[in-house]
Amino acid sequence: MRINTVILAAGKGTRMRSNIPKILHEVAGMPLLQHVHMLACRINSDITTIIYGHGGNLVPTTLSNLNVNWIEQKEQLGTGHAVQQVVPMIEDNDRVLILYGDVPLLEKSTLDRLLPLQSDNSVALLTVVLDDGTGYGRIVRNTDGVVQKIVEEKDATAKEKAITEINTGIMVVNGARLKTWLARLENSNAQKEYYLTDIIAMAVAEGIDIKTAHPNTNAEVLGVNNKQQLAYLERVYQSNKAESLMESGITIRDPLRFDVRKENLSLDRDVEIDINVILEGKVTIGKGTKIGPNTIITDADIGSNVTILANCVIENAKIGNGSRIGPFARIRPETELAEQVQIGNFVEIKKSKVAQGSKINHLSYIGDSVVGSNVNIGAGTITCNYDGANKFQTTIEDGAFIGSDTQLVAPVTIGKNATIGAGSTITSNTPEGKLTLSRNKQVSIEGWKRPKKKRS
Repeated sequence: MRINTVILAAGKGTRMRSNIPKILHEVAGMPLLQHVHMLACRINSDITTIIYGHGGNLVPTTLSNLNVNWIEQKEQLGTGHAVQQVVPMIEDNDRVLILYGDVPLLEKSTLDRLLPLQSDNSVALLTVVLDDGTGYGRIVRNTDGVVQKIVEEKDATAKEKAITEINTGIMVVNGARLKTWLARLENSNAQKEYYLTDIIAMAVAEGIDIKTAHPNTNAEVLGVNNKQQLAYLERVYQSNKAESLMESGITIRDPLRFDVRKENLSLDRDVEIDINVILEGKVTIGKGTKIGPNTIITDADIGSNVTILANCVIENAKIGNGSRIGPFARIRPETELAEQVQIGNFVEIKKSKVAQGSKINHLSYIGDSVVGSNVNIGAGTITCNYDGANKFQTTIEDGAFIGSDTQLVAPVTIGKNATIGAGSTITSNTPEGKLTLSRNKQVSIEGWKRPKKKRS
């Protein structure tokens, strides 16, 4: 039997007070809906369909990379009506899993417990016990504890509202039975909607068992209806990720001030992460590396025993073992630093390769360059790589010494073990092992007087 996953994502999200559809708001750098789709992938869903509505084509356009079927619910007439849109895509032997696009934290382990409860003669239903069930449908059981029905809060009696076991909406149903029950749904209720939950009473009437499971934590099944709930789930996600990393041997100085986004992390043991660090995308960090506060690392490969000081930004770059970066350094895309490289404060490196043992310690810009080993680049050095239309390469060979406040106008090559005098503008290739400099003669003007302000 194939798993046929239906993700309901047509809601307007009025309380979000946003022009962006609710399901496109983000937790951990990804839309809520994408989290749910990733869960469907993790359980090896054979077919996944997303029912969208408010926001129109903005939703499928924004998430066009998802391998799903998109169906628009043009009229929002309830959850039952939404699932009715998928009937042509449901086969009789399908195990139809219903998920919700604004519930981003549901775990695979929870579904692994829920899915086996469904059979030809049973419906699997995920429920949770809350101290305050306000806003949720209640699970009504008989005196033997057997589920009889689900009552939406607006239709519930005072006694039913006192029930603390609530419906999450997440269920697994046999395809043939689901199609039959969907065809019988009515909207004779307070909201004049077709409730998917009404199929539970239909199943009970036909002698079908309702088997229930609970999530690992209540936060797994919380949805997002406003910005406060969005922020709360963000912190739950980040806290869970920090706990997982610390269990694997990572030191996080303050889990409340640590974020991962679009995460695909591989962190070795004894990595130390200071406060306000953001790791985004595919990030690999080797053992013993220390990351200073207020640092952002995106899609980067960081070696072992690297020191990254405070306030650095590293994006789509590779940092070799034992290197030292920062503080206030920016390592831009397509940069590769070999082992034992030092990049200091207010240095920007872009699309460049820097070989082993080289140092660029102060206030410099190195772009579109190839820097050899054991090169020392002085403060204020700039590679002038752009003429307004095209980019050109600068090559600095092994052992070169570049004096402070130097401009290297590309294309240009600095020879092996060459020295460039401070304050030079180099426009031609320089020979190996020699001192090259370009300076105007220094003069002092006799009789010159500093200007003074004129009195009004």
